[in-house]
Amino acid sequence: MDFCISDDYDDRLPETGDREREDIELELLLEGVHRLYGYDFRNYALPSLRRRIWHFIHSENLKNISALQEKVLHQRPVFERMVHNLSIPVTEMFRDPGLFHTFRKKIVPLLRTYPYIRIWHAGCSTGEEVYSMAILLHEEGLYEKSRIYATDMSDRSLETAKQGIFGIEKMKLYTKNYIEAGGTRSFSEYYTAKYNSVIFKPFLQKNIIFAEHNLATDRSFNEFNVIFCRNVMIYFNDTLRDQVHGLFHESLSRFGILVLGSKESIQFTEYSDCYEPLDRVEKIYRKIK
Repeated sequence: MDFCISDDYDDRLPETGDREREDIELELLLEGVHRLYGYDFRNYALPSLRRRIWHFIHSENLKNISALQEKVLHQRPVFERMVHNLSIPVTEMFRDPGLFHTFRKKIVPLLRTYPYIRIWHAGCSTGEEVYSMAILLHEEGLYEKSRIYATDMSDRSLETAKQGIFGIEKMKLYTKNYIEAGGTRSFSEYYTAKYNSVIFKPFLQKNIIFAEHNLATDRSFNEFNVIFCRNVMIYFNDTLRDQVHGLFHESLSRFGILVLGSKESIQFTEYSDCYEPLDRVEKIYRKIK
């Protein structure tokens, strides 16, 4: 999954002379959200975060960050809309098919040696990557001994993921991705089409647990053999990025597998010497200490 704080809105930003005031307003907003709701955006990369907040301000017909703060702190629905606005999902089934093909060839043989498999998809968004993994494990005969934990900070995204319903217009691309990822069956076997949507077969949800989890504030909740977190941390500053890498290191079992996004790397983090690369191109790493 890709988590995206979009950079597509950059007009109507404050003039330079107002930037100091805006910085104070932004700091107060983020501190208030953290103290009242427990969501911590204080260590997100500021340029993208600032753009998305101004985008949301104008969508709510407000004038400035202080006006937004008043709404957010007193009206939870406004806060929930803001969180959704800050966490626009950019994901698709079997996205970056080469990764799933490599996972099937290099990682699945390792998983076969385990009596039980626990996989964490951190920042699962609307669940496309999670269902992709369920299909892959099913085809490799591993799904019955697997448990997939799919977490996200957005309740709205998790509700979509739990339903397993997606637009039928996406199936052409998803089928193409599935084939390139090494799929061994007809992709249409895994869903039922109805009107303009498809619903994925219930057995794919059998061993999936969807739950809210915030990488910025929440702790480890289990030990995992595999952790997927793809293109989420590119929107964090160095402090938060190292914190999340610490969370993953703590959560991985010995020789556990960490899968990052195409724009990410374990290099230049505090934990770089704790992993060995299994595939540098696909950003697959194994914990060695």
